[in-house]
Amino acid sequence: MSRSRYRFGENDHAYFLTCTVVGWLPIFTQPETVQILYDSWRFLQDSGRLTIYGYVILENHLHLVASSPAIAEEIGDFKSFTARQIVDYLEARKVKTLLKWLRFLKARHKDDREHQLWQEGSHPQQLLDDEMMRQKLEYAHWNPVKRGYVDEPTHWRHSSARNYAGLPGLFPVKTDW
Repeated sequence: MSRSRYRFGENDHAYFLTCTVVGWLPIFTQPETVQILYDSWRFLQDSGRLTIYGYVILENHLHLVASSPAIAEEIGDFKSFTARQIVDYLEARKVKTLLKWLRFLKARHKDDREHQLWQEGSHPQQLLDDEMMRQKLEYAHWNPVKRGYVDEPTHWRHSSARNYAGLPGLFPVKTDW
């Protein structure tokens, strides 16, 4: 029996995804941990494995609009790679409290590792048309505003809202879909 009603369907369609840190821990408060996400996305984009249309990164989760010929595998690879890199970063800097929580919150069946960074799944929602694409991008871009972090979506550094406003963003996305 499936653990979630969210499933990847057809490849090559854009999907709205949410990747959440276990326990909603604030992992992405340091530029270095966010850079690990950007570096992984850049590698996947540059190698033609993933097309990113939009994103927002908050302290404990991210929203992503992306497509790929093998979307489930690419998101799995992204989460696995970034988890390893971030845990290694935390260990190198002896961030004991976060590491303790990542160990404590690890699912019991994950006996092949000491820590778990990401919650299981990414709640993929296939975007069927341009209206759904706009709706999900708007939801992602307004997330920091709704949380009270900024007054305008373009004020949040780790978001593609600036790309869509014609301003320079921190990460390149495909805005012509």
